[in-house]
Amino acid sequence: MAEGDQPDPSQMAKVEFLKKQILSRILTKDAFERLARVRLANPELAGQVELYLMQIAQSGKLGGLVNEQQMKEILQYLVNASGAKKKNTIRRLY
Repeated sequence: MAEGDQPDPSQMAKVEFLKKQILSRILTKDAFERLARVRLANPELAGQVELYLMQIAQSGKLGGLVNEQQMKEILQYLVNASGAKKKNTIRRLY
């Protein structure tokens, strides 16, 4: 196996730590908690949100802390932008 096939667990832990540190600086407590709940329900969407937030923070377009309402808007924007429409159906078993 080549070295690049498997990411080093210590490097992944370091990246996750740095990501969490950056997000804690740009999100209010409520927004951070909402992101954590989204991560439990939809890890892929949470990853997109994290990437989006870090990109706008690095570009300087972030005008302060992101609150929970702004987090909702970002989530809605990314869900709509992805075009992924989930249809929930309930099947009754008799």
